[in-house]
Amino acid sequence: MAQDNSAYQKKMFQKDGDTLPYRLLLPANFDANRKYPLILVLHGSGERGNDNEAQLVHGSSLFLKKEIREDYPALVVFPQCAAGSSWSKVDVEGDMPNREFIFYEDAEPTKDMFLLEGLIKELKKNFRIKRDQMYVGGLSMGGMGTFELVRRNPKMFAAAFPICGGANPAISKRLRKLDWWVFHGDADQVVPEKCSADMVKTMKAEGISVKYSVYEGVTHNSWDNAFAEPNLIPWLYSKSR
Repeated sequence: MAQDNSAYQKKMFQKDGDTLPYRLLLPANFDANRKYPLILVLHGSGERGNDNEAQLVHGSSLFLKKEIREDYPALVVFPQCAAGSSWSKVDVEGDMPNREFIFYEDAEPTKDMFLLEGLIKELKKNFRIKRDQMYVGGLSMGGMGTFELVRRNPKMFAAAFPICGGANPAISKRLRKLDWWVFHGDADQVVPEKCSADMVKTMKAEGISVKYSVYEGVTHNSWDNAFAEPNLIPWLYSKSR
């Protein structure tokens, strides 16, 4: 049976003639006068487009669970990256399973990253968001985007959860201000586990608070394991800036 995503409101953020579709899940019994944490979830390359639907394929059901909505009220936002675009500038060389990812230390923002930052500003303006409880995570391209968004906004988030992503380890010095939980499958041939392992190694050397979950025998869909972690949402919610 198809999941009912109607609780996720369909929204559009527009800036300078460009549009970023997104879905917004308000807390159950939403009170406009109360402050809430913000959870931002970035999808992977397979969910790009402008239908404002595909980005909910992975992870959205977790936040619809009755006990999660009751025990961990938050604004949950799933933006959708345009087809042919990306959350961050990444180049790929070679073919699977020996693909090499080229991550940049200081690339210009992609159009969709620029829009994403604009959306966050608008959400802060329109809702009473707990500035010390803002969280971001994502899968694959969205895991890479998670690292990039934090690199560009090193003091914004309290915790981040990149899944089967990666980044340039040289950015680690900008990732210090928050807690991290990184996920990857060790049999991933789409984004090699090394992409996360190299980040975690450098982050730990920088003294960053980072947990690393590697799933044995799991391929690229390690998001299924990550979103099934019973402690993911309690862990997120326990972190504040």
